[in-house]
Amino acid sequence: MKTISKHFIALFSVFIILSSCSNKKADIAAIKEEIRQTEKDFSDLSMKVGISKAIYEYADDSATINRGNDKLYKGKEAIKEFYSDSVFNSFKLSWEPEFVGVSDDGSMAYTYGKYRLLRTRKDGTLAEYTGVFHTVWRKQADGSWKFVWD
Repeated sequence: MKTISKHFIALFSVFIILSSCSNKKADIAAIKEEIRQTEKDFSDLSMKVGISKAIYEYADDSATINRGNDKLYKGKEAIKEFYSDSVFNSFKLSWEPEFVGVSDDGSMAYTYGKYRLLRTRKDGTLAEYTGVFHTVWRKQADGSWKFVWD
């Protein structure tokens, strides 16, 4: 009887592990869609209210950004200060991720893709710049996503 119990427990344990693995894949797929939607909402907000307000809205308190000459701005308030320059008022920035990766436990994610920056020059003409972005996201206690690296 003890042998049957041990085999039953072992088999049941394997079943639970395999079940959790298959559920994890489904969760990862759902999280990837959450991240895609978060990126879309972030980009839409940027186009609507400007990059300064949008980036502050989506930054984690401990976020870091790399801007100009590889200078790092660490923390949400430092990022806000960087974007307080009025030059950013003439920027329209949009982007879309081409790839979304998610950590096994679903607490972190990263994206990369192409961005498009439109800047209104002093003479009223538009200058267009394109490039590649990379963002790292962390799930918040309330279930939302904020970026920790951009």
